[in-house]
Amino acid sequence: MSYIEGYDPDTLREIVDPSGCRERLEEIGGQRSLPALLERVWLLKVLDELDEALTVAKAAVRQARMAGTRKDLLRARLLYGTILQFRGSYDAAIAEMTPCAEEAEGQGWPSIAAFAYQHRGKVSFDAGDFDAARADFKRALFLRQQAGAPEDQLQSTLLAVDAAERRAAAASIAV
Repeated sequence: MSYIEGYDPDTLREIVDPSGCRERLEEIGGQRSLPALLERVWLLKVLDELDEALTVAKAAVRQARMAGTRKDLLRARLLYGTILQFRGSYDAAIAEMTPCAEEAEGQGWPSIAAFAYQHRGKVSFDAGDFDAARADFKRALFLRQQAGAPEDQLQSTLLAVDAAERRAAAASIAV
């Protein structure tokens, strides 16, 4: 079940059903499997419980390093990077996401690479670097098209490209 109801066109953040997210968080409880940890991180992030999200994200990265696949580790690190982003640590988030994007693309994992570029673009967007954001969103779009991604993923990326282009244009007018 998806808890995402859409994306804010100005912030590119997920619009979620908070009560549904809280219910799911209660259902997961203290489960320690990697998928449960990753889901908890995301739910905590969208509920703006960033301190707890950071703690759980670090645990997920540790678990993925010790017992997961390489893809698991990339997913955990990318999610950890999104928590850094939401906490305003943009340089740290980009430093976490960049090697993940490069490795996923180098390994021929277009859906993970697209996720990485999409989220690195969101970090740049939040940091006000709209040209870098637009470049990452366009790369994510290409990779998602290549991977045959579902329409909702393509639409969220197109929304992000449009938002970055609007912000870049507005910033160039303001200068």
